[in-house]
Amino acid sequence: MSSEDAVLLNIENAIATVTLNRPDRMNALDQAMVAGMLTALDRIEADIDQIGAVIVQGSGGTFMAGGDVKFFYQMSQSPAEQARPEIEKMIGKVHHIIERLTALPRPVIARLDGAVAGFGISLMNACDLAIAAEETVFTLAYCHIGTSPDGGSTHSLVRLVGMKKAKEIAFLGDRFGADEAQDCGLINKVVPAAQLDQAVSELALRLSHGPRDAIARTKALLNAAPENRLATQLASEAKAFADCAVSDDFREGVTAFVEKRRPQFGKS
Repeated sequence: MSSEDAVLLNIENAIATVTLNRPDRMNALDQAMVAGMLTALDRIEADIDQIGAVIVQGSGGTFMAGGDVKFFYQMSQSPAEQARPEIEKMIGKVHHIIERLTALPRPVIARLDGAVAGFGISLMNACDLAIAAEETVFTLAYCHIGTSPDGGSTHSLVRLVGMKKAKEIAFLGDRFGADEAQDCGLINKVVPAAQLDQAVSELALRLSHGPRDAIARTKALLNAAPENRLATQLASEAKAFADCAVSDDFREGVTAFVEKRRPQFGKS
């Protein structure tokens, strides 16, 4: 399968939808999908001024079942000095996806159903918000194939669920449901499967119609917060607020508040 087929991108009504498209393999991550995701990010970044929100989803009723084990099996049959550079090269590209998705100056929503496993959890955690169908099943799973996690999940899990829960998820690789994922802070909302598309669409539209520059600055502030000292974060907040306060969206926002109407951001 080509990279164009492995990952589909649709941009409509200021919303970019990235679809992982290997349904016969439960959207397991392979080299074609990695290339497709990088290409999709290229296009999104190039058209960012026309995009208000991004949705990442899987096809065929599954978000992502992790990495394609066939690739790693093939690598395991090769001498270590041959396999290691190939594995490191692929993981480097995968990590570039996580970095770019996290830094994207637009809110990214994970639409979750079916299985969210292995790198699927890392990808979900790189998204800003996540909505799951009730039947969605989660597992970090790396321990079951004798490896440690990648994709930034050891970084994101600790920050999202705390150290003890992160170690439970990583050490045991147990499956857990959407309600538990919401309870421990991995996802934002659980809905019946029949309502998933509507819930994701409504959220994406709401974000897209919001003050885009302010949301971009807020995302950057929140992403930086765990690593910053308070003084550094306060300085960053002051600069971001001042930048927003001289924008057209701020003028519209405060004017709409005074006039007791709904603001219309991005109209000027």
